[in-house]
Amino acid sequence: MTTETPKHYGRVMLKISGEALMGDQGYGLHPPTVSRIADEVESVHKMGVEVCMVIGGGNIFRGLQGSAQGMERTTADYMGMLATVMNALAMQSALEAKGLHCRVISAIRMDEVCEPYIRRRAIRHLEKKRIVIFAAGTGNPYFTTDTAATLRASEMNCEAIFKGTKVDGVYDKDPVKHADAKRYGDVSYDDVLQQHLGVMDASAIALARDNRLPIIVFSLDAPGGFRSILEGRGTYTRVHH
Repeated sequence: MTTETPKHYGRVMLKISGEALMGDQGYGLHPPTVSRIADEVESVHKMGVEVCMVIGGGNIFRGLQGSAQGMERTTADYMGMLATVMNALAMQSALEAKGLHCRVISAIRMDEVCEPYIRRRAIRHLEKKRIVIFAAGTGNPYFTTDTAATLRASEMNCEAIFKGTKVDGVYDKDPVKHADAKRYGDVSYDDVLQQHLGVMDASAIALARDNRLPIIVFSLDAPGGFRSILEGRGTYTRVHH
């Protein structure tokens, strides 16, 4: 357990990868897994915490992979953004099935399926205790969903970014491959950048640092992990100044 217990946050950003929605499948969406993650969000929402989310699109299409295979990079990135909208709609459906009010807000206009991004409207949704899912990244190619999550968290005045991963924090090396890997309790933004610790991409870390926005890395696979950290328990790594 870390040495410092996070305060009770009033508004947080949850960033998860598209791969988190696959379950044990190799591709696409696994509805029971989407529902389980929705349970995690619901439990935090019931604490009175305002929650917004950004979900990656790597379970459907990853722009960098498309580019590496010869596709024009800008087109590939836009395709990746559209994949994040599909994931956001799936999560919205799972949350609404649990009786929660949710809005998908896209950086690329597609008015028939979700709202366009308007900052004041998004903040108002949060104030009304609706869960807000930001889709389509920043709306620009060459920017990852990690950067989108940090940007939206800053714009929404979130108090922290919760990065849900497959491991329970940031390690000095891959804990899956190295049994002697050590987990950090706290680590600075600069150390993450200098040591290439792979929490988020460099532009996202730099943006979080400039806005003094802490990043809490935890395991999304541990049931109740999201809520337990907000209650002052659990295992995680806190990235901050």
